[in-house]
Amino acid sequence: MVDSGLVHIIDDDESVRSGVGTLLRSAGIEVRLYGSASEFLAGELPTVCSCLLLDVRLPGVNGLDFQDSLQARGIYMPVILMTGYGDIPMSVRGMKAGALDFLTKPFRHQDVLDAVSKALARDAERRKEEARILAIRGRYATLTPREQQVIALVTAGKMNKQIAGELELSEITVKIHRGNVMKKMGARTLADLVKMTEALSAAEKAQHERR
Repeated sequence: MVDSGLVHIIDDDESVRSGVGTLLRSAGIEVRLYGSASEFLAGELPTVCSCLLLDVRLPGVNGLDFQDSLQARGIYMPVILMTGYGDIPMSVRGMKAGALDFLTKPFRHQDVLDAVSKALARDAERRKEEARILAIRGRYATLTPREQQVIALVTAGKMNKQIAGELELSEITVKIHRGNVMKKMGARTLADLVKMTEALSAAEKAQHERR
């Protein structure tokens, strides 16, 4: 079963993109067709669950080079490579570079549907995680500078007495700050709070690596 979503198909062969487009539409998937990478980039990309079916040989640009450039352009949708038999080694390289799957022409209908279903599910998970991180960032932004100091020490495993000593506060004051932190972050337990800070740290690291 294919999940609903939007599939972008880039292939200079009109018969290929038209045929794949017809197949996906019959499964309830919205499709957009492009004859070149530049045509794809010129269009507006809706903020919906999406994936990209990309031919590895395109006019004017190598499909793998284009795949590599997507993240630099802020495009993170899953990529499925479309390849001829002679391009299989190239497609394997593409998967090592981040492509989710590759389909060999001529396609089996079920292979296309399975690959697209997997890609759309992957993008749905990515979007869900991005929304979760955005919500955590929003709650973290409501903390005062002192509360941010407290959350860093609490999640590092420090006891109230140790935190009080480091910040030159009373234990009672630390407990008040700690309670405020838990409430503002929406954390029911210390484990919840630790998971939130770990998620923020991982997201910041990933964002830094993409720059």
